Amino acid sequence: MSAPEQPIVQTSSGAVRGVWRHGPAGSSAAFLGVPFAMAPVGALRFAAPVPREPWAGVRDASTYGPTAQKAPLAEVTTIPEPSTPGDDVLNLCVFTPCPGDDLARLPVLVWIHGGGFIAGCQNSPWYDGAAFNRDGVVTVSLGYRLGIEGWLHVDGAPDNRGALDWVAGLEWVRHNIAAFGGDPDRVTVAGQSAGGGAVLTLLGIPGATGLFHGALAISGATGTASSTAAAEAVAARFTEITGWPATAQALADVGGEELHAAAVELTSSGATGLGLAPWVDGTVITQAPADAVANGPGRGVPLVLGFTAHEFGDGDRQVVTDAVFRRPGLTLAELRARDADAHGGAATWLYQFEWRSTAPATGGIAFHCLDLPFGWDCLAAERVEAATGAHPPQHLADAVHGAWVRFVRDADPGWPPYRSGSRTTRVWDDPVADVADRLRELREA
Repeated sequence: MSAPEQPIVQTSSGAVRGVWRHGPAGSSAAFLGVPFAMAPVGALRFAAPVPREPWAGVRDASTYGPTAQKAPLAEVTTIPEPSTPGDDVLNLCVFTPCPGDDLARLPVLVWIHGGGFIAGCQNSPWYDGAAFNRDGVVTVSLGYRLGIEGWLHVDGAPDNRGALDWVAGLEWVRHNIAAFGGDPDRVTVAGQSAGGGAVLTLLGIPGATGLFHGALAISGATGTASSTAAAEAVAARFTEITGWPATAQALADVGGEELHAAAVELTSSGATGLGLAPWVDGTVITQAPADAVANGPGRGVPLVLGFTAHEFGDGDRQVVTDAVFRRPGLTLAELRARDADAHGGAATWLYQFEWRSTAPATGGIAFHCLDLPFGWDCLAAERVEAATGAHPPQHLADAVHGAWVRFVRDADPGWPPYRSGSRTTRVWDDPVADVADRLRELREA
């Protein structure tokens, strides 16, 4: 296909040229590396995101843009998430079946990647929205600042800069997604692992109110939003490790790779918990997720909570899975169920992914990230077979993906909500089942 036939869309900052893709899921357009804010360099490195200045002509959006990730969490990660050099890391990818059709008004899924808030990126082939496009959903995958630049409490800089990036990305979606065929009034924000924690954190950010209308939090640690005192302790530990004062001036010229190395050491030291993550600063983030559910801005947002049965392992490691993911998620579901019963709060749905991988290296469990290729319906994508084993069941992907599509489209994934009386949990396995009080043992422990 020649260049003039490639799709061009006008955004608030200028025109972008994407690329048509044709595959098993049909034809759709990808707009990659589209900047939603100025590059966070120089005076903007530790600043709140600044709206992108207009550019002249048509900007190429046919290849992925730079990532905030300097290096992945491991040499080989479950999800393929490449590190792409460059400063313009506040960019996003849009996948749409109908670019330029501002009357299409398709529902929108905005994806926030995981990676422990120090790694991960928006450019994974697992986050390609082709299957969602086939089913009438526009998708957006969002980049944001990580590690020191995103989360360290820095004197002379706003706190929770990574969270401000999420809000800026959602604001961009609000103002621009109609030009890509999306409906700004039907936006679901979704994410997994740290991205799931991001979704839950957004429920306590007043500045995000009205920017999304549904939330899908997968394996999201609800305890990630900690206190100012904890953030100050992390900053003090950072100075102990590096010798650098935690000030915007002192860190202005420190290399990105050096800051990444410091972030890895800081988060692996064990003395500061998660270390670099969202925290309740009272300005950007005003409430922890559990509090925001009861009386905060997230109370009226329909929410799907999901996790895998084993996350980081079974046996002794199940204790970690329960403490970090399953118990906090179940507590959140219980809080929202009581609020729905007593005050008419928005519905909550709960799922547990129990299908076990057959890949030899996985131990035959339903581990962290295993549900993603099923939700994205991308079983043929790079590195999926290494996670699932050979011949993962397509009918299970059809079911999981179909539920995600239905939630984005209708604000209802298609199984009964979690209520205090029934405690219905969707169990993703072969076969699929809805089980009353599936997590009773955990709930009563």
